[in-house]
Amino acid sequence: MAVEEEGLRVFQSVKIKIGEAKNIPPYPGPNRMRDCYCTVNLDQEEVFRTKIVEKSLCPFYGEDFYCEIPRSFRHLSFYIFDRDVFRRDSSIGKVAVKKEDLQKYHGKDTWFQLQPVSADSEVQGKVHLELRLSEVITDSGVINHKLATRVLECQGLPIVNGQCDPYAAVSLLGPSRSEAKKTKVKRKTNNPQFEDVFYFEVTRPLSYTKRQFDVEEEDVDKLALRVDLWNASNLKFGDEFLGGVRVPLRVLGQAGVHDAWYFLQPRENGGKSVKVEELGSLRLNIVYTEDHVFPSEHYTPLRDLLLHSANVELHPVSASTAHILGEVCREKQEAAIPLVRLFLHYGKIVPFISAIAHAEVNRTQDPNTIFRGNSLTSKCIDETMKLAGMHYLQVTLKPIIDEICTEHKPCEIDPVKLKESENLDTNRENLRQYVDRIFNVITTSGVRCPTVMCDIFFSLRESAATRFQVDQDVRYTAVSSFIFLRFFAPAILSPNLFHLRPHHPDPATSRTLTLISKTIQTLGSLAKSKSANFKESYMAAFYDYFNEQKYADAVKNVSVQFLCSSHGVNLCHEITSLLFLFRFMIKRAQGRNRFGMKNFKKRWFRLTNHEFTYHKTKGEGALCSIPIENILAVERLEEESFKMKNMFQVIQPERALYIQANNCVEARDWIDILTKVSQCNRKRLSTYHPSAYLNGHWLCCKLSADAAPGCTPCTGGLPANIQLDVDGDRETERIYSLFSTYMTKLIKMQEACGSKSVYDGPEQEEYSSFVIDDPQETYKTLKQIVSAVQTLEQQHTKYKRDKFKKTKLGSQEHPIGDKSFQCYIRQQSESSTYSI
Repeated sequence: MAVEEEGLRVFQSVKIKIGEAKNIPPYPGPNRMRDCYCTVNLDQEEVFRTKIVEKSLCPFYGEDFYCEIPRSFRHLSFYIFDRDVFRRDSSIGKVAVKKEDLQKYHGKDTWFQLQPVSADSEVQGKVHLELRLSEVITDSGVINHKLATRVLECQGLPIVNGQCDPYAAVSLLGPSRSEAKKTKVKRKTNNPQFEDVFYFEVTRPLSYTKRQFDVEEEDVDKLALRVDLWNASNLKFGDEFLGGVRVPLRVLGQAGVHDAWYFLQPRENGGKSVKVEELGSLRLNIVYTEDHVFPSEHYTPLRDLLLHSANVELHPVSASTAHILGEVCREKQEAAIPLVRLFLHYGKIVPFISAIAHAEVNRTQDPNTIFRGNSLTSKCIDETMKLAGMHYLQVTLKPIIDEICTEHKPCEIDPVKLKESENLDTNRENLRQYVDRIFNVITTSGVRCPTVMCDIFFSLRESAATRFQVDQDVRYTAVSSFIFLRFFAPAILSPNLFHLRPHHPDPATSRTLTLISKTIQTLGSLAKSKSANFKESYMAAFYDYFNEQKYADAVKNVSVQFLCSSHGVNLCHEITSLLFLFRFMIKRAQGRNRFGMKNFKKRWFRLTNHEFTYHKTKGEGALCSIPIENILAVERLEEESFKMKNMFQVIQPERALYIQANNCVEARDWIDILTKVSQCNRKRLSTYHPSAYLNGHWLCCKLSADAAPGCTPCTGGLPANIQLDVDGDRETERIYSLFSTYMTKLIKMQEACGSKSVYDGPEQEEYSSFVIDDPQETYKTLKQIVSAVQTLEQQHTKYKRDKFKKTKLGSQEHPIGDKSFQCYIRQQSESSTYSI
């Protein structure tokens, strides 16, 4: 979800690899081991939780998490919790990375020391203050000065033990000053509006009007105001600190007025002193991305250059913009991700991949190594299969993967690793049955393969068969090498990365999946000597089960099925039921019973390709079933409707179902997938009501008729394929960022083109890494790329400077204490004239 900023859209996303923790302090008891899990939090809001690793002080998680961030935040935090069966889970420690520091750790495996969790470490939110200094002349002629302090409101205060009943304590700091005043407590809100005004008297000498002070302690410039936010607690431990600010009164200036927002800060030297090394450490890999996307017309020159890459009639593909991006990027994967998404968005992925694949096949000498390297072609096809083939993968593998993960059958066939209670022959039979079943579901699934994948496979087959006419198997291995080795086998090995399982499997199940994946890879390779593919003798012996011609024939047959399925199918109608999403959430009664109470209840929600249902508990019958064809729209519900965050509405012909998700990321996921599975419905609405219908009228437009047409346009119009919801301008912006990052390589590639054009001898070593088939055409393209990148760079610089001039520190968007904005101000003040 983008945040609009004066015609520019800002997208935030984060990709996290949670590796492992080590040296967690032991439990203070005879057992000493802990059952730990890790959570990912935006400030204090939990958006992801790993599995629980039992009985370990060095838990390995091995989990990946990606999300689009739909709101502003100050910290990306990670908490390690110890599960407690009888009481609330206890927090062991946390890692909090400030937003402005995320780039320091970008893409690096980093060990972070766990910090203690205390009230001061949990501070978040902001407060709006207004200060006014005025003169009052008494009857005796004495001039008194009053400081009026107004605490208007707070936003985003932390939740403490499931509640937030905040109040503010205001005090004037200075010599001989100890006055403290409190606002009223605001119950059950972390966005309180106080509107309280407090007065502090300051006696001044007559020279006050000259701004000269004889009495130092009465000098306004020497005083400060302290505002602390507290949670009114009923517990015996007293009220909990939520955060505070210290405002020096010199900010009043000559006008004597100050109105500003402040970020709340922890207390100085707050919290208990704990030796950090005693809490252990956590290994993380964080990739935070912030895309600033201009209106579409800004990207026309670069976008046209990229899309022209699919047209190979005029030049070799190695001279195209997309191929050059792959040449200059450090990792081919960097280039492949935005390229594939862009070409998919504009319907040109098949001709583009066909062109780069054809060029790669012509450079390949041995048919046995075709598409085996990490080339741009391989990475682009991998990424296409992930995007276009995710549903196909779920339909084909998810049921059997779920079964393997829940049955826990012993499948270890290495005699060295065999447990005393296990039987080798039994384990081999268990493993053989799993391999057989997975192989069968793969080789009978060809008719369900998405059209775009079938078209790419057909192109690969034609290029390989033309290049290696003597090898009759190459037309099959060109396809099976991708579908078995690079699509199904990785998904079996790491089902959590392909959304087949919510978490990384336990060690025993992971070992079973590894053995299955190895066998499936070999079955799909159509190698002449299968046993030679295994280093381990026990794997070679196990593979004897599959040394039958029927397996090779099945691989060839499914390869043909992929090629024949050029028109694809609609997955939703090919299968009985596909489960998309399920979760406990809060829902408001729909009013199906005329006299029933419309209260909020926790229910188990379940979404399939046929219906959206909710149940009292998991496993029970549905209390309500909404057919997908009855969903007219799915939209966010404004927080003001019920004073509840993360709410959305599922609009039906006669009523709307109001639901509260557990966090902002989960709410967005539900809205996205519900919209996408219902977006082909014929009666979808074009407008909706963003607020609820309460007390006889719509809160948004005040119309009294409950059937009144919506007052706001719906956000529908998404692509038909659930996985292809792509923003073309955002992908072009990412490609621009890559070209900008690797500008020195673009210049070096230009030099390489010049060297090749004028010198026909041995290639210089510094240029040998570039693939340049036509130096003149490649140089021409490079010149156009540099020009387009420079133009966008200038537009970004102009936008930043204009924003810098307009933005006010202390505004609601940029409160005082906003370190990321202060860094931005420093960068702008230090920036010199534009150059590239």
